[in-house]
Amino acid sequence: MSTALKMEVAPEEIIEAVKKMKKKEREDFLEDLISATCPEYLLSIKESRAEYAAGNIANHDDVFNQ
Repeated sequence: MSTALKMEVAPEEIIEAVKKMKKKEREDFLEDLISATCPEYLLSIKESRAEYAAGNIANHDDVFNQ
């Protein structure tokens, strides 16, 4: 037996709610939304963290001052 509540929400209502969020809340919400809907995004974060932990990093000058 599911306890989930289902309800219809218009896209316009979601947009207005997101617009009313503070910048940090909006950024966090969008990141959560992307991660919940895109397995590739989560995989890229996992891979990036593994590379960082292994010391595979480049500094700003290495990347932008060739």
